[in-house]
Amino acid sequence: MSIQYCIDKCLVVILRIFIAVTSYFARGGIKSYPDEVRQIPSRDTRRTIKVHVYTSSAPSPSPVLINFHGSGFVLPHHGSDDAFCRQISQQTKCTVLDVRYRLGPEYPFPAALNDVEDTINYVLGRPHEFDRSRLSLSGFSAGANLVLAASSNLFAPDTFRSLVAFYPVTDLSVEPGTKVAPNPKETAEIPAPLARLFNRCYVASMDPRDPRISPTFAQIDRFPRRLLMITVDGDNLAHEAEEVAGRLSKLEGRHVVTQRMVGCSHGWDKTTRPNSPPHLLEAKKRAYQLAVEMLNG
Repeated sequence: MSIQYCIDKCLVVILRIFIAVTSYFARGGIKSYPDEVRQIPSRDTRRTIKVHVYTSSAPSPSPVLINFHGSGFVLPHHGSDDAFCRQISQQTKCTVLDVRYRLGPEYPFPAALNDVEDTINYVLGRPHEFDRSRLSLSGFSAGANLVLAASSNLFAPDTFRSLVAFYPVTDLSVEPGTKVAPNPKETAEIPAPLARLFNRCYVASMDPRDPRISPTFAQIDRFPRRLLMITVDGDNLAHEAEEVAGRLSKLEGRHVVTQRMVGCSHGWDKTTRPNSPPHLLEAKKRAYQLAVEMLNG
């Protein structure tokens, strides 16, 4: 156990406590209301993977969306996408599985990606329950990184009907301090020291140019044919995400929608409340509706 790991572990624990306390007093902490909670098999026989299930009105086998929350690869935010998952289950025919994956620094790469792969294989192995021809993925931030990496590296290109990515990090090889938001006047960019901490906890000693870590290095023709990429102008990850979507859109037979939300910052949809400024409310409504349209297409 290195000194750097011990330092990073202490910093992450402090950060987790701080976010938990402030979230609790601000809005009562993360609350989710799934229809079912499952513990599905992991490749590690000593553990299972917790999944929140949001059922749709479609008969079995139903289309399915597997969702992965944002975390910076270290923060336990499972359940934070409850509103999104519920909307998708109500406005599409998709049953939604919202997955809790392992976090760094305790479980660095490839632990989280292994959980993603195991969950997808679980769905593929249940054709009586899920329509494997209409299997889609979605993710937010680090979760979007994971679905981009899994879809372009671990499975055949036509495994997934659609992919929905909200403000993903796609290139962990670039020094965070050099990344600039399209609108640098926004004050909620991910601070470079924090991004460095997140990256160290996830990448550990691996090569950050590995396409399973930085999907920008994956073969572009291996991504799903249908992609929705949501970025925000106050996010220093926007340019790298849009670059991936731009390259994919140039391929024949692709349906790629890229939408940059103006006046928003990374994770804005999670902090937007009914009394938030109208432009934030409208951006959240528009982004989630675009996801519905992609999945219904």
